[in-house]
Amino acid sequence: MADSHGRRPSRRSSRAASGSACGWALPTALLCAYGFFCSVRPSEPFLTRYLLGHKNLSETQVFNEIYPVWTYSYLALLFPVFLATDYLRYKPVVLLQGLSLIVTWFMLLYAQGLWAFQFLEFFYGMGTATDIAYYSYIYSVVDINLYQQVTSYCRSATLVGYTVGSVSGQVLVSVAGWSLFSLNVVSLTSISIAFATAWFLPMPQKSLFFHHLSSQRLSCEMKVMDCKNGAAVQDHPDVQRAPGWEDETKVPLNGEGHSAEKQSTQKQKVDIAKVLKDLWQDFLQCYSSRTMLCWSVWWALSTCGYFQVINYAQGLWEMVLPSHSADIYNGAVEAASTLLGAVAVVVVGHIKTSWAKWGEVALALFSFLIAAAVYVMDTVRNIWVCYASYVIFRIIYMMLITIATFQIATNLSVERYALVFGVNTFIALALQTLLTVIVVDASGLGLDIFTQFMIYASYFAAISLVFLVSGICNIVGAYRRQEQAQSRSPESQ
Repeated sequence: MADSHGRRPSRRSSRAASGSACGWALPTALLCAYGFFCSVRPSEPFLTRYLLGHKNLSETQVFNEIYPVWTYSYLALLFPVFLATDYLRYKPVVLLQGLSLIVTWFMLLYAQGLWAFQFLEFFYGMGTATDIAYYSYIYSVVDINLYQQVTSYCRSATLVGYTVGSVSGQVLVSVAGWSLFSLNVVSLTSISIAFATAWFLPMPQKSLFFHHLSSQRLSCEMKVMDCKNGAAVQDHPDVQRAPGWEDETKVPLNGEGHSAEKQSTQKQKVDIAKVLKDLWQDFLQCYSSRTMLCWSVWWALSTCGYFQVINYAQGLWEMVLPSHSADIYNGAVEAASTLLGAVAVVVVGHIKTSWAKWGEVALALFSFLIAAAVYVMDTVRNIWVCYASYVIFRIIYMMLITIATFQIATNLSVERYALVFGVNTFIALALQTLLTVIVVDASGLGLDIFTQFMIYASYFAAISLVFLVSGICNIVGAYRRQEQAQSRSPESQ
């Protein structure tokens, strides 16, 4: 049977479509297992206490000299890791993440001295920089209509894993009386299991730029999204593509009329000379959408503030209620915030609403709630109020960042998600580095922890104001366009 163009359906395309529909479960399950075990780190809620009490480090060394190294190394490694993620096609970088975290926790067990722990923070920065591979891998192996679903699964796996780690850490410390050294051993074991699981992930067959030619051969078997308007189309030779999309039918696949030497030279140009040019063109195309730009700006701004709050929350709690004078429940608080956040992420993964219309107002409202939570955490010097505010802060952020993730992914082609993820994270880290240098670092202002959190609360309040104004303008403009369309329709009749 032939189609409307007189062509017979490809058996290979039919098999590929069937595999796409039925084969998403295995890579999703393996990636979720990796994310779960990689997040089961029962010692993490007590790391500040561990460094201060067991490694003979002062508060100034921990907060102003060691922790900032993570921010700087994360920023420095992000772009090289992004290129490596594309060139190696995701899976090897996922393995690198597991290996970096193994080194980090091994050093936590045996390292001594300021320089050693600054070096440790470098490896931890590498482990967090390679998150780009974890969160973009799945979009290269599943169909676009599953983006929202698999996003919620992968994020929930990491959140549930972190919950299990926090609960077990709190129980082992408060009930069983385990040492923090023993908790670090458990964390190292769990990360090693995750590292072993990652070896079984299927290898993606395409990537953004370095393997672009091979991905073009598969382009007729997958759906893509037009970056400008987000409309779903079938990638087909007759489809009119937006500027920046190459016509795959014109790519020479068999080398007819070309020598092997010429093909080699052409491939080298694609891999080296053309990469940065294509990167810039895709950057301009992807961010030409107002919806894409809106969610990306919020992602970058809010992630900057989120990193600062979670990095120094334990320091704030230590100032409000020193751990040497009372029992602390950091693990229970981290578990509660992560578990409730995981539930919120799963729920939001099934919510259907017009985010294009109401998204900016929702971001403004919830950003204001985040600002209020950070303000209360800073000004009410009660440990239980601090704990409750922190739980609210994390739930709201994790819910919104999940919405932002699949809103951005749905408005992109499958190959371009890593680019936007990397750019957004790079901007977030650049802003965080600026905040760290000015506010936290001993070479800057070196402000006390309470003043720092007042600045973070003001930062989220400013984000809320910006998106409130933008959201109101967007809604007013939408209603005006609707009224104009309605007024023109009777005239056309």
